[in-house]
Amino acid sequence: MAAKAYVLIETAVGRTKEVTSAIERLEGVKSVDPVTGPYDVIAVVEGESLNEIGDLVTGKIHPIAGISRTVTCLAIWSA
Repeated sequence: MAAKAYVLIETAVGRTKEVTSAIERLEGVKSVDPVTGPYDVIAVVEGESLNEIGDLVTGKIHPIAGISRTVTCLAIWSA
């Protein structure tokens, strides 16, 4: 069973569109949406393991220019 997580992303002012575009091109990203509220973008990611999700977030999402902060919420089961 694949692991799934929600990545809550804060972006620098005016960078939400380009951050969203960069994230949606990454392998393992199932959906990405700009949102209102305390976060600017929410991405749903999946991987074969929690380590794979960790590598995706730290190795591919964090380096994207315009990202200020992320919070990753791991899904504990899928309905």
